Amino acid sequence: MAGLAALVGGSLAALLAALVGLLAAGWYHLVNLYRLVQWTREPVGTPLPRAAGTWGKVFADMSRRSRLAYDMRERLAATLDRFRDASQAMPDGVMYLAESDTIEWMNLKAEQHFGLDHTRDIGAPVTNLVRQPAFVQYLHGGHYEESLVLPSTRPGGLTLQVQVIPFGDGQKMVLSRDISQLERLETMRQDFVANVSHELRTPLTVVGGFLETLIDGAGDFEPDDVQRYLRLALEQSNRMRHLIEDLLTLSALETGAPAPAEERVGVATLVRDVYAEAEALSSGRHQLSLVLDTDAVLLGSHKELRSAFANLCSNAVRYTPDGGRIEVGWRQDDAGGEFWVRDDGIGIDAQHIPRLTERFYRVDRGRSRETGGTGLGLAIVKHILTRHQAELHVVSTPGAGSRFSVRFPRARLMQPKAAALRS
Repeated sequence: MAGLAALVGGSLAALLAALVGLLAAGWYHLVNLYRLVQWTREPVGTPLPRAAGTWGKVFADMSRRSRLAYDMRERLAATLDRFRDASQAMPDGVMYLAESDTIEWMNLKAEQHFGLDHTRDIGAPVTNLVRQPAFVQYLHGGHYEESLVLPSTRPGGLTLQVQVIPFGDGQKMVLSRDISQLERLETMRQDFVANVSHELRTPLTVVGGFLETLIDGAGDFEPDDVQRYLRLALEQSNRMRHLIEDLLTLSALETGAPAPAEERVGVATLVRDVYAEAEALSSGRHQLSLVLDTDAVLLGSHKELRSAFANLCSNAVRYTPDGGRIEVGWRQDDAGGEFWVRDDGIGIDAQHIPRLTERFYRVDRGRSRETGGTGLGLAIVKHILTRHQAELHVVSTPGAGSRFSVRFPRARLMQPKAAALRS
């Protein structure tokens, strides 16, 4: 009996020990499982807990996979940031819409174009914010082959070209481009064509009228009348020729034609030649004077500089009444050189001065045509001076005359001589 009792006692002890072992192992697994669950609730990138045995291997494998996933997430985030930076740098507006046309994302240009704010408007239906009927109809119409030209509601009068591009699962990308400058250029082109047509129509009408008159009554006119009609027709023909020549010159300057090879232009000779042309154009009707304070050499195109200087001188002669005074001069100082033309003619009101260099802009259209002006002279002057890094300055008072001056930078002056010449 004693032996049996000892055997039973030993079995119970072994069973109890096994049970304790199983409970300890279960508790160990439960603790590690709990630690794993807690880790899943921590922020991304939190290190996994450490453990021994099988759980150590499990944690090590999960840690490796976690690092791989974290690295991939970082790469995707960096790629997304680069994409957003690139979208922000685009000159066009970009806006992404969800299937319900709510705003998911937009860049700064889109905010500016449509008057939106990403901190306030993300998640809002775009048609609640951009309510222009043309845009709403275009967005809902589904016909996105053609773009939409849309006046912006923002201050400044922008004109937008809007294009919708469907993608993904019912999503849309809205591209917007500011075409205000293109619109202005198109308006300028139309105005230019209209002005050229008008300027050519008048002399053509005059020439045609004179020729018809002479043809219909060839035997009814005295030779002096015939000569007078032909002279007038020739004047109008020359006017058209001058207009075409100025148009060709201006076209070459505006289209960025290569500048002529730069020369060393003797200023004294150039100014004297231009002054002589002004005297011939005046034909003794004005009191002209020439001032040359220095004999300088100017780096540039002799042909273009002569054209610019001659235009300023001829304008002074045209717009100064008979008996008026006109002064043509050149001087030099530490800042550079200056060519000027001063007159005591009719003058120009201040509101017109900023627009003087526009093509076909005339303060007095009737007087300009009477004196043979094409309306392109100062536009040509502006482009020539720009090619020579020079600036045109105009000071004028109605009824008291005008002073047109051209300032050249010091770098344009070559080997100035200290001779003071005056005539």
